[in-house]
Amino acid sequence: MKYSAPRGTVDILPDASGKWEKLERILRTIASNYHVKEMRTPIFEHTELFNRAVGDTTDVVTKEMYTFEDKKGRSITLRPEGTAGIARAYVENKMYALPEKLTKVFYMGPMFRYERPQSGRQRQFHQFGVEMLGVESPYVDVECMMMAITVVKALGLENVTLHINSLGDEESRDAYRKALQDHFRPVLSDLCEDCNARFEKNPLRILDCKVDAKHEAMKTAPKTIDYLSESAKAHFDKVCALLDDLEVDYVIDTNLVRGLDYYSHTVFEIISDDPKLGAGATVGGGGRYNGLVEEIGGPATPGVGFAFGLERLMIALNDNEDDDEGIDAYIMPLGEEARDLGMQISAVLRANGFSVDMDYAGRGFKGQFKSADRFKATYSLLLGEDEVKGEYVNIRDNKTKEQEQVPFEDIVSYLEKGLGL
Repeated sequence: MKYSAPRGTVDILPDASGKWEKLERILRTIASNYHVKEMRTPIFEHTELFNRAVGDTTDVVTKEMYTFEDKKGRSITLRPEGTAGIARAYVENKMYALPEKLTKVFYMGPMFRYERPQSGRQRQFHQFGVEMLGVESPYVDVECMMMAITVVKALGLENVTLHINSLGDEESRDAYRKALQDHFRPVLSDLCEDCNARFEKNPLRILDCKVDAKHEAMKTAPKTIDYLSESAKAHFDKVCALLDDLEVDYVIDTNLVRGLDYYSHTVFEIISDDPKLGAGATVGGGGRYNGLVEEIGGPATPGVGFAFGLERLMIALNDNEDDDEGIDAYIMPLGEEARDLGMQISAVLRANGFSVDMDYAGRGFKGQFKSADRFKATYSLLLGEDEVKGEYVNIRDNKTKEQEQVPFEDIVSYLEKGLGL
């Protein structure tokens, strides 16, 4: 029987893994610069967590989750997003009691959604996300957005715009909810089954419908910022003022509502017209979610965060860049005795921090030189019968093509000097 990867999953092969590692290094460096530390949560959680946290009116919960029963009949779901698991861990581990009020964490790893696979979007996909929990402040909102912008700039994306909106506080949402219901009630029979189901539970979700996106009522729907309470408007005005002070270009996009139920106040997306992604492509986004921690059993705790799909960021990375940095040394032995010695030399070099590989196939120098070129080795270490007897190695600089005899005991210092270590 011939096996293949399940639809919506891909194998990341060795020739592509270097690019993934590069992206992950960039993200970890930026996280460190913002003093954001990593948190790792399970890949699966109890299904109820996502029903409560993400919202049972969202497409993620109603249509896209991978849910199953374990051997004891408990309902388990592969995580479709990262925020709910972070919030659960925050509550379970009583992180709200830490001396510092603001907890800043990031996560990076696979997520799972049953949706139609397409370029940059798979059923098993990878996300990098940041959550900042414990402080309700427009300054934290902007800190979060600035970090997201830093990621995009680090990848060299062009024609990027920050889109922002406010969903307001609970008072604002109640007023807006009523306005939406009054607006859509006369045309409810024209809308799809999902929109009708959302009408009572969460009419805000109607605005995110793909089936009825072109309906006239969508174009004339009330805007969230017209229903903000005084405090919510002050919060949003301060966010805009801070972005102005930082000279960040942004667009107030009143159609932006985000796709998950837990958002409140500031929401944002980063939109790119870079040819690599296509016009109007959403690179990533997030927003504030002040009721989430309380919803899953913790104390009232404000939070704000964002997430990027790594597959989408991979497209953003410059395809022309050489992501394989190569190795420091490639050991080229001729004969069994030379291979034995080569194994010892490689062990010593690795113990001293060098990246090293070696020929194990017993080929001649011609074939081994081709491997050294493919591995982008800085140096080739040639070991034949004469070298073994004379207790030296011929070290070839693969860039200058110069070659020099180096005693065994001097190999480490020779490479350190040549590599500028």
